[in-house]
Amino acid sequence: MGNLHLASVRKFYGTHEVLKGIDLKVDDGEFVVFVGPSGCGKSTLLRAIAGLEDISQGSILIDNADVSHAPPAKRGIAMVFQSYALYPHLSVRDNMGLGLKQAGTPKAEIDQRVSHASSMLSLEPYLARRPAELSGGQRQRVAIGRAVVREPKLFLFDEPLSNLDAALRVQTRLEIAKLHRRLKATMIYVTHDQVEAMTLADRIVVLSAGKIEQVGSPMELYNRPANLFVAGFIGSPQMNFIEAGRIGMHGLKTLGIRPEHVTLSRNDGAWPATIVYVEHLGADTIVYLESETLGHVTARLFGEHAYAPDERVFVSFPDSHSHRFDSNGNAIL
Repeated sequence: MGNLHLASVRKFYGTHEVLKGIDLKVDDGEFVVFVGPSGCGKSTLLRAIAGLEDISQGSILIDNADVSHAPPAKRGIAMVFQSYALYPHLSVRDNMGLGLKQAGTPKAEIDQRVSHASSMLSLEPYLARRPAELSGGQRQRVAIGRAVVREPKLFLFDEPLSNLDAALRVQTRLEIAKLHRRLKATMIYVTHDQVEAMTLADRIVVLSAGKIEQVGSPMELYNRPANLFVAGFIGSPQMNFIEAGRIGMHGLKTLGIRPEHVTLSRNDGAWPATIVYVEHLGADTIVYLESETLGHVTARLFGEHAYAPDERVFVSFPDSHSHRFDSNGNAIL
């Protein structure tokens, strides 16, 4: 499989810099996910790795070979897009094998690769069908299968589940996870969905405004965010941020606490608050509160709780689970 090394990669559109010196190493067999808000540069970076975007400065190495200016076909990559991009007049079998056929691969080898990929993705019953006869999830699996048969050094996924409904997103996400385990392939995956990032990634790359904010395992980013941006982006509901001075904690700017570490009581606690809104989700109860001291606070309670809007309660949280940030927004370890 392939390793990836990005060295000081920059990209300009005119005078506007969209990638601001990206440095990253991805090892053989790693599943790395790029996340960040819209416009942060994650899809541009993926397209630069694929060769669909020229870079302005820096270098891109795949398997230790500099491919910075190589065309996409010479990079040993396969890409799965948000749109399935299947040929409607071709069968599933022919869609999956078309790239190999155009490359002059012998028919017996094409058949063997298509058979192997369709088995991994549970597509054998659909090989004779055309795309119009498939569900959205099945079409996306065909697009993934088309990438698998090429046996690339690097798989690139650009928000592949965005067009699927919630149930199909979960099902297809599991298929991609199983595929990664079976192939032990190197995969780079772009998404705006942090659930996809947290469940699929070996490592997550958090991007903001064309820069890498933090790289780490999902739980490293969740438990030890490097700054306010990462702390607020990773986790749902979002981390609570409290002005430290409002609760007598001087020497730092902001205190962060995850909603699941906030406790509520009708009888006693550290700070009084009023419930604004309650979301009853069955497994969890999300309570939104307003406190004169703390400001806006969100609590995530396990199970079902009979809290209601306008109810007065007390909010507490343990100091051991708090995150501290300085005036520049950087974490204080």
